[in-house]
Amino acid sequence: MSIEWKGVFPAITTKFTAADELDLPLFEKNLQAQLAAGIDGIILGGSLGEASTLTTAEKETLTKFTVEKVAGKIPVVVNIAEGATRDAIQQAALVKKWGAAGIMLLPPMRYKSDERETATWFKTVAGSTDLPVMVYNNPVDYKIEVTLNIFDQLQELPNIQAVKESTRDVSNVTRMINRFGDRFKILCGLDTLALEEMVLGAHGWVGGLVDAFPAETVAVYRLIKAGRIKEAVEIYRWFLPLLELDLYPKLVQFIKLAEAEVGLGSEYVRAPRLTLEGAERESVLQVIRTAVANRPVLPDYLSL
Repeated sequence: MSIEWKGVFPAITTKFTAADELDLPLFEKNLQAQLAAGIDGIILGGSLGEASTLTTAEKETLTKFTVEKVAGKIPVVVNIAEGATRDAIQQAALVKKWGAAGIMLLPPMRYKSDERETATWFKTVAGSTDLPVMVYNNPVDYKIEVTLNIFDQLQELPNIQAVKESTRDVSNVTRMINRFGDRFKILCGLDTLALEEMVLGAHGWVGGLVDAFPAETVAVYRLIKAGRIKEAVEIYRWFLPLLELDLYPKLVQFIKLAEAEVGLGSEYVRAPRLTLEGAERESVLQVIRTAVANRPVLPDYLSL
């Protein structure tokens, strides 16, 4: 399956049972809600999917299960976040074997590579596979920026097709378009900047709170692309207190709590993460419950 790299791509959470095993029935419940809302792709094993705590066997199970359930309706993209180039190459080969349609590729983990090393990393890993690749550019969390000069070098690989834009600088969308035109599809990777970046020309949205609120997320995207900005802004203003839950180190716990509140997930996380408790949990619950109580009536966005 080729990937258009546009629309809403949830970075879906990994569902666990109380016994710390994969909860595939609950995962499927969320996945079906995403499909019904009109998402355009799905990303497995990202930061929000607790990638660093998943075994290779669990990633294989999740990927094969998701590929089977989506039945070709949308592309399944798997995150690769490794410390060694050879491990990333091995993961890319496994991802293809498991049936994924594409890869989201992070810079090297646990080492702050310089510009030459970063460019070589992406070219080497992407060059080892024919799967489409989306570069994850998040210098705030991962301390390595994929600069415009690096993207200039990456143009030579046709399967490097997109970027998850998480620099926190909305003007970077314009810089990318000014420099490369439509060569790289741009997907906003930060919930709180999605509306602004899509108005500036970003092609899609890699979402977090979409895991709990898929319809609202897809509605915002489709309204923007249909030119109905005022309607999108009204939903987005309601959405913002929820979207801000994506900004914190405990975004996994916060978003999983939101999923549990709307019946699309559970609060179970994998150690060293711990479920929320006390005043912190009550504070996040208040944000979620206030939003749910004032949930907007959506227009018929699926026909857009």
